[in-house]
Amino acid sequence: MTRHSLRLRLLIGGAAVIGLTLIIAGFALTYLFERHVERSLANQLNADLKQVLSVVELDPAGRPRLRREPSDPRFADPLSGLYWQLSTDAGALTRSRSLWDATLPLPRDALSQGDVHEHRIAGPAGQELLAVERTVRFNRANEVIPVRVVIAANVSNIIASRQAFSRDLVPALILLGLTLATATWVQINLGLRPLVRVRSGISDVRSGQASALDRDAPSEVQPLVDEINELLAAQERDLARARGRAADLAHGLKTPLSALAADIRTLKERGEETIAGQIEEVAETIRRHVERELARTRIRGARLGGLVTQTELLPLVEKLTGILKRTESGKRLCFKATVAPGTTMPMEKTDLAEVLGNLLENAARYARTQIRIEMVGDGRVAIDDDGPGIPEAMKAAVLVRGQRLDQSSGGTGLGLAIVQEVLEAYGRQLKLESSSLGGLRVVF
Repeated sequence: MTRHSLRLRLLIGGAAVIGLTLIIAGFALTYLFERHVERSLANQLNADLKQVLSVVELDPAGRPRLRREPSDPRFADPLSGLYWQLSTDAGALTRSRSLWDATLPLPRDALSQGDVHEHRIAGPAGQELLAVERTVRFNRANEVIPVRVVIAANVSNIIASRQAFSRDLVPALILLGLTLATATWVQINLGLRPLVRVRSGISDVRSGQASALDRDAPSEVQPLVDEINELLAAQERDLARARGRAADLAHGLKTPLSALAADIRTLKERGEETIAGQIEEVAETIRRHVERELARTRIRGARLGGLVTQTELLPLVEKLTGILKRTESGKRLCFKATVAPGTTMPMEKTDLAEVLGNLLENAARYARTQIRIEMVGDGRVAIDDDGPGIPEAMKAAVLVRGQRLDQSSGGTGLGLAIVQEVLEAYGRQLKLESSSLGGLRVVF
């Protein structure tokens, strides 16, 4: 995939959204977990507060005390992280053994009867504490003595739990991210599948397996399919008009050329061989140029990527070799076609006949005894002859339009040039090689 790939852009966009969402989710889950742990700690402290409140009393001196120690042994362990403290407005103070000689610094807030307040306060040894407090009032000698009862716990356990939760959460989020990225990749491929079908349909049109794209497409892709089909139809109409004009041109020149051929025969009968030969050469040149323009018109559809039919190869080879066997140069030759029945070529029948006809005609002109036609790798055709062949240095010159190595053989030299032009229109290349028969091997 390149930077211009739609699939890559969608994947990067999806991965970015997934990554950002998971990061936000990670922070949110960590925060919610911390709040949950803090609530659990606050609930536990409230339970301890109720237990302490149930055993609070005043001694004869009016100092607050507990009738018995709370059940949690951490209250008796110095600096354990769990503390209680009783205080009065008169400054009387009683505290748990876990506080040792420290005092819990409480804010100066007024508590109503029954209210429970929560605070974050500093504790002994630099601890951060979560404290819950409640005021309870005692009547003594017509005097109301309020006692602030405080239970506090170290919140470092909350921080440790949050860190442990984060360590467990990160791998889970990474695994979830990979799963979502994979699901995104699958979703993108499924979403782009209609475009893949469009590309496959265009390939089928180019190869001649279909004449138009399948209209069964999602609504988002349907306008594209309709436009392509309309373009193919318009191209076919233009091509039909061009072929019609070329056919009209050929038909218009047919009668004058026939009349010219009759005049040539008349001149020969009168003994005007020189003039007749010159006129015949000009007429042949005109004919070959007309054939070339007709061939160019036929292959225009292939150049534009239009519909290309599949042509069965063996019947066409047999037909052309049968015609050549009736010619003067073909009577003495043995034609051998090694082509499996049903083998097709992605070319118009007229274009394939133009190519094979020119190549077989050239081979028959120079072959001594035999010509071989066979299929080679990648669906290519090879034509071998046992003639004199062509020197390596001269092979490129043969394909030059109008160039003939044998000036005595007649013709205009346009045959191979037309063949090359037709093959290029179909994305094929004409190659001249040395044949195992001793002559020339032509592959296309």
